[in-house]
Amino acid sequence: MFSFDQLAKQFSDKFNTRHFPEAPGSLYHPAEYFLSMGGKRVRPVMCLMGNELFDVIQPDAWHAANAVELFHNFTLIHDDIMDKAPLRRGKPTVHVKYSEPTALLAGDVMIVRAYEYLGRIGMAHLPQIMRLFNTTAREVCEGQQLDMDFESRAEVSFEEYLHMITLKTSVLLAASLQMGAIIGGSGTGNQEHLYAFGKNLGIAFQLQDDYLDAFGDPEKFGKQPGGDIMANKKTFLTIQVSKVATPAQKKELLDLMKEDTPDKINRVLQIYTDCKADQWVRDLKDRYLSLALQRLESIAVTGSRKTPLRQLASFLIQRQS
Repeated sequence: MFSFDQLAKQFSDKFNTRHFPEAPGSLYHPAEYFLSMGGKRVRPVMCLMGNELFDVIQPDAWHAANAVELFHNFTLIHDDIMDKAPLRRGKPTVHVKYSEPTALLAGDVMIVRAYEYLGRIGMAHLPQIMRLFNTTAREVCEGQQLDMDFESRAEVSFEEYLHMITLKTSVLLAASLQMGAIIGGSGTGNQEHLYAFGKNLGIAFQLQDDYLDAFGDPEKFGKQPGGDIMANKKTFLTIQVSKVATPAQKKELLDLMKEDTPDKINRVLQIYTDCKADQWVRDLKDRYLSLALQRLESIAVTGSRKTPLRQLASFLIQRQS
C-alpha cells in the first residue's frame, strides 16, 4: 500500500508533461502555464487510492486520474474568472496573465483533453465510469451556479449552502474515489460507503477552506486574504453569523457587503470572532470528519488497507494551505 505522498509523487511524475500541442501557442501555453502551478493533486490521487483500496493500481486508474485532474483544473480556471480572483496558488490567474477569452478557451480545452483520457479506459469499466464522470461534472456546474446565485441574496440557509458545496466540492472528491473503486473491482456496497466517505470528507474540507480563506495565513494559503469576504460570498461563517448575530451586527455585515472599504475584511473578521463563528466552523468540520471516518470503517476490506485514506483525511482537514 502506498501513502498519499508516495502516490502524489508517482502521479506528478507521470502528469508533469505536456498535455497539449505546441500550436496554437496562444491557446495551449496558458493551459500548460496553469497546470505547471502544480498543487497537491488531491483528487487524482484519491482516484488511485480508491483503486488500491481493493486491488493493485490498474493502468485504467491512471487514465481516470488524469481526467479528474484536468477536469478539476478546468473548473478552477473558470472559477477564477467568475470570482475575479487575481491569484491562484500564489501566481497570477490565467485571465489576469493572458485574458478572459483565452482563459475560457484554456479551460474548455482541458475538459476536452479529460474526455480523451477517459476514452482510453477499457470497455469493462468505461460505461460506468463515464456515467459517474458526467453526472459529477453536471453537479459541479450546478454547484458553481448556486454559489454565484447566493452572492446576490441577503440570506442563505444552512441547508441551501450545504447542498451547494456538496455539489461544488464534495461530489468530485467522492466520485474520484468511486472511479478508482470501480476500476479496482469493488462491489456496489463498498462503492457506496467509499462515496459517502468522500462526500463527508469534502464537506469537512470546505469547512476548512472557508475558515482558511478568512483566518488562514495568505502566504501559506496561496490566495488573496479575505477573498470570499471581498466577493460577498456566502460561507459557513456568514451563515452562522446570520443565525446568532445581534441586530446591530447583522446590519453592519449587510452594510459591509454593499461597499468595498479598505477595512472591510478586518471588520467582517471581527464580527465572525465576536459571534464565535470561527469556533463553530471548526467544531462542525470535526463532526463531518467523524462521519466520513465512520463510513470508511464500514468498507469490507482489512483495516490496514484503509490506513492511507485515514492519513489523507487527517492531512486534508489539518492543512493550513
